[in-house]
Amino acid sequence: MAKPGRLGVGIIGAGKVGAILGAALRAAEHAVVGVSAVSEASRERAENLLPGVPVLEVQEIVERAELVLLAVPDDALAPLVEGLAKLGAWQPGQLVAHTSGRFGVSVLAPIRAAGAVPLAIHPAMTFTGLSLDLARLPDCTFGVTADPAMLPIAQALVVEMGAEPVAIAEADRTLYHAALAHGSNHLVTLAAQSAQLLRDVGVENPERMLGPLLRASLENALASGEGALTGPVARGDVGTVQAHVSALRDHDGGHSGDILAAYTAMADATARRGADRGILRQDQLAQLEKALEPGHLPESEEGPLDGH
Repeated sequence: MAKPGRLGVGIIGAGKVGAILGAALRAAEHAVVGVSAVSEASRERAENLLPGVPVLEVQEIVERAELVLLAVPDDALAPLVEGLAKLGAWQPGQLVAHTSGRFGVSVLAPIRAAGAVPLAIHPAMTFTGLSLDLARLPDCTFGVTADPAMLPIAQALVVEMGAEPVAIAEADRTLYHAALAHGSNHLVTLAAQSAQLLRDVGVENPERMLGPLLRASLENALASGEGALTGPVARGDVGTVQAHVSALRDHDGGHSGDILAAYTAMADATARRGADRGILRQDQLAQLEKALEPGHLPESEEGPLDGH
């Protein structure tokens, strides 16, 4: 017999996020009544993580579910919600939660108009779509947004999945999501670029070399913020920064490739933040900014100035 307060849950989108959250809700003894899965990969994921749950058409899932979880790409969310509203699929009192980081509940306006309850619950975690993700949920936070009276419902769903809810205001959702994407996605790009350079100079296992350094840097940054900053920019070591820029330009065949562009952008941001926080003097900042300008050459490569 189901416990009081248990819901019939429908999962729209058996991607990496939807399948894992569906499994987490099922582990909390909610009944998953249906899942939509279009691709072969999503069908296999649904079978592995939600065994016995029927794969149904989207409209049938909405008809059966007391809680509908919309785990679809950001750009697909609004058209899906509006299309189902035109079909009269949404039901009064039904809970409808989406997992998009970018949107709050305003994107679910057609749901509200039908008398259903809109919720936004976004996990601040990257998913593999494998069962090991379930073990990571207790260390995960969710950005939750809902009408004030309904916020406790969104928070309770997150707690039931074993994670921690953090309320995000509707107006702040895009900036919240930008913060997560900047930290997570760009960290992957930086690691990949660093590994590429090491491979290019003959390091056979760059991941082994980078792993301890990057893990320590991340842990120190999370613990101490910019107080953990080290390296040539933090020291105001202009000559080293110039040498880096020159070497990266040579590596890219004399033009600015993606690694040089990323290096100069991040070094400039680091220098500016360092100066704002008193780590660098203003004259050091000016020298670093000059060294990072497009086309700037180290002094050893520059011609004589003013005839001297």
